[in-house]
Amino acid sequence: MNKNGIFISLEGPDGAGKTTVLNRILPFLEASGQELEITREPGGVRVAEEIREIILSTENTDIDSKTELMLFVAARRVHLQVKVLPALEAGKVVLVDRFIDSSVAYQGYGRALGRQAVDWLNEFATDGLKPDLTLYFDIDTDVALERVMKNRQDEINRLDLEKEEMHRKVRQGYLEIVKNEAERFVQIDASQDLESVVEDTIKAIKERFPNEFAN
Repeated sequence: MNKNGIFISLEGPDGAGKTTVLNRILPFLEASGQELEITREPGGVRVAEEIREIILSTENTDIDSKTELMLFVAARRVHLQVKVLPALEAGKVVLVDRFIDSSVAYQGYGRALGRQAVDWLNEFATDGLKPDLTLYFDIDTDVALERVMKNRQDEINRLDLEKEEMHRKVRQGYLEIVKNEAERFVQIDASQDLESVVEDTIKAIKERFPNEFAN
């Protein structure tokens, strides 16, 4: 795999605020002069966005855990082939809102499908590609769910409506992943005020890539 660019993923439970933070750090990223590719999972390209609609629709209550996992992985594969890999090969800095760790946390832990199946499918779909840096935004489950219900009433999706216990398992899954792959992750306290979270995010990127983000 020819990868010349930098690959950064943002992870965290729903309500952690990672998407908001990504939008807030864009001026810093753009000021670096690096060529950027900002994208998301599931989605980012047409086919993956169509799969996203299927996965997240509150009408699709007949999707079981295994189907859900395979849909996420299918969306990941086409997104990788069409957008992420070409951008990395072109030397761009790619930032993706969710990647492989979301499947491990949500389906492996939250849905109790286990890490082995999820890791194998991720490996198969990505040919072993992992981000150079993963920013994990951690927050208490109760606070996260309160944020979701308060701030996203117009876009509540099928996963948001899952029982609280699943969301607790998702957070625990993320914490296990971070512990096991500490060299790839930087954990950020997402319960802080937004400006502090943004500052910590920028600091993490600058420390990991001092030559590319010296501004």
